[in-house]
Amino acid sequence: MVNWEERRQLVKIANLYYEDNWTQEQIAKKLTVSRPIISKSLQKAKDLGIVEFYINDETVQTVSLEKRLESEYNLKDALVIPSVDKKPELTLHSVGRSAAYYLSKNMKDIQSLGISWGQTLTSLVKEYPYELRENMKVVPLEGGMGRKKVEIHANQLAYELAKKMGGECSFLYAPAIVESEELMNRLRSMEDISEIIEEGRNVDMAVISIGNPYEHSTLKSVGYLEEEDVKELKKLGVVGDMGFRFFDQDGKPVHLPRDKRVVGLSLDDLKQIKQVVAVVAGNYKADSLLGMLKGNYIDVLITDDETAKTIIQKSG
Repeated sequence: MVNWEERRQLVKIANLYYEDNWTQEQIAKKLTVSRPIISKSLQKAKDLGIVEFYINDETVQTVSLEKRLESEYNLKDALVIPSVDKKPELTLHSVGRSAAYYLSKNMKDIQSLGISWGQTLTSLVKEYPYELRENMKVVPLEGGMGRKKVEIHANQLAYELAKKMGGECSFLYAPAIVESEELMNRLRSMEDISEIIEEGRNVDMAVISIGNPYEHSTLKSVGYLEEEDVKELKKLGVVGDMGFRFFDQDGKPVHLPRDKRVVGLSLDDLKQIKQVVAVVAGNYKADSLLGMLKGNYIDVLITDDETAKTIIQKSG
């Protein structure tokens, strides 16, 4: 308990320091005391509640979400973007733009970048600035998806991103899923294809997105999943996919016969990459993203605040 005189002195010191922007040394000189006494007085003013701080900015909420995600899932970094008027297409654009900015500022010493496919990553590439990274090589992490939605294929995104960086790119000239295991084995024996897959396994950084096979599924829209497939996935406990590889709520791979026909990296391959950046927009992907986080596949997460809130609520 402090008496009135001491309290008045603490208020005076705090007012000079925080309101009038005096230095501790200036205050000490005015009050003819030592600077350490001023420092202790400022701390005491905080301890007694005479001085309280709050951050007057709407981003404090997203920063709090970022800290929770980083702490709970051992992430190197998390970036949470405010949703835009609850409109999915605007939120997608906002997340893509923020991811582009993050990548541009956080690729020191990165010389090879792997990229997956999808609408979120397409938004990222569109927003990425033109800059000079002559030593950069961009590598697709899986094959193409036929003639539908070519603009979101990994090959196309690798090409567009490399062009913006002034770097090089590789092309994986094969479908994402081939017709038979025999054809898959023949493709693997081809040097051009096996080399690109190996390049993908050894990139310095991978940029991925995550799909929900049940809601707004791009795999369904391009014809890679039929209704019978979806029913089977539900029975097996699948919650999401990354690059045509499916996983359960704990992030464990769910192996399907089609796995042997997929041209691209496996989930185990993904885990071996030095740094994996996941860019995910849309609250309907929360369960899918939570599975990937529990499976420890992700080092950096960039998502919207609604998705981040749902993940934190679900994880208790």
